[in-house]
Amino acid sequence: MALIAVAAGEVATVVTVLEMRRRPALRPLPASPLRLQPWPAAVPETYRALFRRVGAPWLWFSRLAMDDATLIETIRDPAVSIHAVLDRRGIEIGLIELDHRTPGECILAFFALVPELAGKGHGRWMMAQAMALAWTRGVERVWLQTCTLDHPSALGFYRAQGFVAVERRMETFPDPRLTGLLPRDVAGHVPLIEG
Repeated sequence: MALIAVAAGEVATVVTVLEMRRRPALRPLPASPLRLQPWPAAVPETYRALFRRVGAPWLWFSRLAMDDATLIETIRDPAVSIHAVLDRRGIEIGLIELDHRTPGECILAFFALVPELAGKGHGRWMMAQAMALAWTRGVERVWLQTCTLDHPSALGFYRAQGFVAVERRMETFPDPRLTGLLPRDVAGHVPLIEG
């Protein structure tokens, strides 16, 4: 057993890849006051604002690091579908992003609610919506990645929904709080170690 040093200014996480090889059995859609709104032409500023709201507590930064042209190319690709989760007032409080660019597969690229709604049962409703959208004709595998920086219940939630862990990876990256992509005060559960 060996400990692997992580350079100051960087963050390390263990990434778990989970997959589903069969469409889940149909179940009644859980009740929810939320609704799903497709974003076929998401605007970078609006998309990034929601991405920050749902992802900053978990140090999500990948979409924040993209320039506008790359982000637009990604989120407006016809094989990528973006859906905002709206509350009763029509305010965006969650995100589902599905990537069908690889034939026969769908990646559940992003799946999140604002932190204050976590643990209130909305995730089951969101996952039912995501699965209905993910399992399109020809899809034989739906998969996702979660990591040790995500919400502590994320891995257990995905497994309870029928996903099976198939791979584990280690990832290191420059701390986005130090690069300026995220505020220094987010993700208090991850120590900020400066160089």
